[in-house]
Amino acid sequence: MSQPQTVDLPLAPPRRSDAPVLAADIVERLTYRIGKDPRVAERHDWLSATILAIRDRVIDHWMDSTRSTYEQEHKRVYYLSLEFLIGRLMRDAVSNLGLLEETRDALASLGVDLDVIAELEADAALGNGGLGRLAACFMEAMASVDIPAYGYGIRYVNGLFRQELHDGWQAELPETWLADGNPWEFPRRESSYEVGFGGTVDTVGSETDGTGRCVWRPGERVIATAFDTPIVGWRGKRVNTLRLWSARPIDPILLDAFNAGDHIGALAESNRAETLTRVLYPADANPAGQELRLRQEFFFSSASLQDILRRHLQQYDSLTNLADKVAIQLNDTHPAVAVAELVRLLTDVHRLDFAASWHIARDCFGYTNHTLLPEALESWPIPLFERLLPRHMQIVYAVNAIVLREARAAHFDEASIRSISLIDESGERRVRMGNLAFVGSHSINGVSQLHTDLMKETVFANLHRLYPDRINAKTNGITPRRWLMQCNPDLFALVRETIGDAFMDDAAKLVDLDRFADDPAFVERFSAIKRENKVKLSNLVARRLGIRLDPDALFDVQIKRIHEYKRQMMNIVEAVALYDQIRSQPDRDWVPRVKLFAGKAAPSYLAAKGIIKLINDVARVINNDPAVRGLLKIVFVPNYNVSLAEVMVPGADLSEQISTAGMEASGTGNMKFALNGALTIGTLDGANVEIRDQVGRENIVIFGMTAEEVGTRRAEGYDPASVIENSRELSQALMAIESGVFSPDDRTRHADLIRSVRERDWFMLAADFDAYAAAQRRVDGIFADKPAWHAKTVRNTAHSGWFSADRTIREYASEIWRAG
Repeated sequence: MSQPQTVDLPLAPPRRSDAPVLAADIVERLTYRIGKDPRVAERHDWLSATILAIRDRVIDHWMDSTRSTYEQEHKRVYYLSLEFLIGRLMRDAVSNLGLLEETRDALASLGVDLDVIAELEADAALGNGGLGRLAACFMEAMASVDIPAYGYGIRYVNGLFRQELHDGWQAELPETWLADGNPWEFPRRESSYEVGFGGTVDTVGSETDGTGRCVWRPGERVIATAFDTPIVGWRGKRVNTLRLWSARPIDPILLDAFNAGDHIGALAESNRAETLTRVLYPADANPAGQELRLRQEFFFSSASLQDILRRHLQQYDSLTNLADKVAIQLNDTHPAVAVAELVRLLTDVHRLDFAASWHIARDCFGYTNHTLLPEALESWPIPLFERLLPRHMQIVYAVNAIVLREARAAHFDEASIRSISLIDESGERRVRMGNLAFVGSHSINGVSQLHTDLMKETVFANLHRLYPDRINAKTNGITPRRWLMQCNPDLFALVRETIGDAFMDDAAKLVDLDRFADDPAFVERFSAIKRENKVKLSNLVARRLGIRLDPDALFDVQIKRIHEYKRQMMNIVEAVALYDQIRSQPDRDWVPRVKLFAGKAAPSYLAAKGIIKLINDVARVINNDPAVRGLLKIVFVPNYNVSLAEVMVPGADLSEQISTAGMEASGTGNMKFALNGALTIGTLDGANVEIRDQVGRENIVIFGMTAEEVGTRRAEGYDPASVIENSRELSQALMAIESGVFSPDDRTRHADLIRSVRERDWFMLAADFDAYAAAQRRVDGIFADKPAWHAKTVRNTAHSGWFSADRTIREYASEIWRAG
């Protein structure tokens, strides 16, 4: 084993962190790093100085973690994800280091309020929704349970767009989260790698004497440069690294062209490189957008693998033990091209034979699948793939030959073989990235038990038949540090006072709270905290939208990516039906309700953008109708991100998890709501099944068809028109929307949305509507019975500890990664 040369230098002693020392350090950073006199410093100056002072203490733990991993030769986990929705980091770091009160006291002694400056921290725009937030929770959990890990992704300059509402329509604006710099990141110029595209593949040497090998000569090259962010685990036990790649050109400016007057052409290479890391999920409705998406995925996958191999060879003198020391997890299909890239690097660059390279790659990779929607399993047109990645196309064909031979040897029929193939030949030939990730991994996991079972029966049925030992279930989890301790500090304090500190290190101990669900004194305090959180959410809505909410109303919340299968449209159609009932039955004792929505629609997803407009159109009418008497309000809160979720989740009474059964892989929002004492209304989809099993059937409101029933109904020939005709409330609500009651300025605006329900209704809105409406009226009855409601909400918190990401990561570590 080769060891790098080291110099025996003394290590700096860890910094003290009592409040006076911390206060002095903050002032020192403010003066000498920010260049501000404390007497004239602004709030953002104090924020930067505080982050720098806390960051120094993080670095002490970070370096200790890195040294121990190297010295003890721990297996490292590498988590490849196109998204990391990490949110604000200061409170997370301070809390996990156990310095929250010291930091608060230090700042108070300087006349600064920690809570005020914490709100100024930028919310990193590195993700879209559940996929990215899961990756962030997993990074924190890996550090908390002492798993040495790197997260790899892209350092998006603008990331996902900032959402504004213009007359109720979604408008996409650049999210400039990096405009004022990022004090948490460390540029690593020494960790830079060339990443190529296009070009040709040559064969050098002789095949007959065994020296022949392929050499890829890219026609275009960019440099990937690393930026590292420390991710602090609970109690500072370990600090791991989130390494994000930024792109820069090899030649930033073509000086001859510039001097010749071609100023635009001279910067073309620079602009092309920088475009790679500009925006998360560029619209791919056109060929240019598709090409950019593939470029992004290969860019970060290649840079990450080069970095992994460099680090391994720095410590070991051979790559033959790579799978013993390295576990690489693919978070969905976005980094699936890494399978072909690792084979290329091992074969073409490091001179291993193809069979050995393929074996090593398969033993290193694990693949997490997040969708059962075939269209969401990425595939790329072969002409595009081959033009950008010619060597990888050769490798895909070679791997496919191995897989198809194995299928034929197992006597698979031709239809099964076609579904297994890495090449989809049903129309335009395309490379199936989900199949590549599957065959290139030793483990393929779903993210809930139901999702895993359905994977075996649907999208990967034949691959599962061929490789029956690979698919396994790893139900998602969330970090209780951010989603209870930090976002709901009053509830955290009450739980701690009531059952002690054990749950802080083992979330499963929250179950000790169950015996207090019928304790009037405890329930009174629990419900008072919920009301105060609702006041905070009401204040946020008033500040941003000018809408006043009654915190004593039932807060019914649906926050997630806008998509037809998540059925925000069913929610708003039910609101229209309820609106009609409230007006026509004024003598009925209605439960006041506020329906809150938040989420972003993909820029090219016109139906989802139409749903946002529909929600806002309905809100405008209902919120301004005096006949409603304040019994129903609709609110769409724009620009959903982690920081907004940290206010909306604790303030929710009811959690909407109403996806078409069989389509939501897991969900993590459902877990966050339950942990914070909200009841779930939902279908038996994704992790809702396991939430029901954990919290008890009596403490969740389940409705609608099961995944099996959805499949059966589709197979038998589902006729939504007849269902609508037989549902008075649904037919009247759809007719009101379709006729322009909520869009008097354009009475046909929502006609296409309604037509899609009447004629096709793939997502079963009509089929589940009456059951959903009836479930909502059951919710009204429970909410009106305050002792029963509060007992159920307490039991949701008490039985949500199983959904800790710590539990999930321990399962990954022992059953997939063999690490820790």
